[in-house]
Amino acid sequence: MPRYLTEKDIADFRAELCRVATERFARFGYEGVTMRQLAEALGCSPKTPYRYFKDKADILATVRADAFARFSDALEQAAASAAQPLERGRRVSEAYLKFALANPHAYRIMFEIDQPIDDSHADLAREALRARQFITRQSEEMVKAGLIAVDPQLFGWSMWAAIHGLVMLHQAGMLHDGPDYTTLSNFHGALMFKGAAAPSSKTSAPKAKKK
Repeated sequence: MPRYLTEKDIADFRAELCRVATERFARFGYEGVTMRQLAEALGCSPKTPYRYFKDKADILATVRADAFARFSDALEQAAASAAQPLERGRRVSEAYLKFALANPHAYRIMFEIDQPIDDSHADLAREALRARQFITRQSEEMVKAGLIAVDPQLFGWSMWAAIHGLVMLHQAGMLHDGPDYTTLSNFHGALMFKGAAAPSSKTSAPKAKKK
């Protein structure tokens, strides 16, 4: 007689499947992973994953949506811990680095896999947009506070590009002979702010922290 699966059983299996899929997609890319391989890793029938997900693309979209959601949660919690826009921006940058370095597989599937982010998977589209808008929101708040006098979108995207590059260098092991990522992040943040600072803020531009 087949065993009846409880809601917890289903949730636990989906969670384990997503955990395994995240690691496999990050290591081997989308084309390097098959549904059969995922089933073998979970010790189940090749048909079992299809009971929970439409196909491989559905699994990838689901795990990416979850990664973006956790990423956004971390950034929003960091922002909520500071009252001033400049300090919020600094804490968000720190939370970004902390998440990326603590969750390398999740970070890779978020930004290194070429999968359309559109209405075909509503959760992924929503969470990716949430992350993207939140990152640039910090620079918009700095403009409103009179701290920087540049296009907030350009400033926000430039900061994002720089911190993403720093994460990639760290993950590739390219920082062994150079400054640590915290020192580089603080230096770049101070340099960016100095160049973008409004005239009234130039005398109070933050200094790069020494580790």
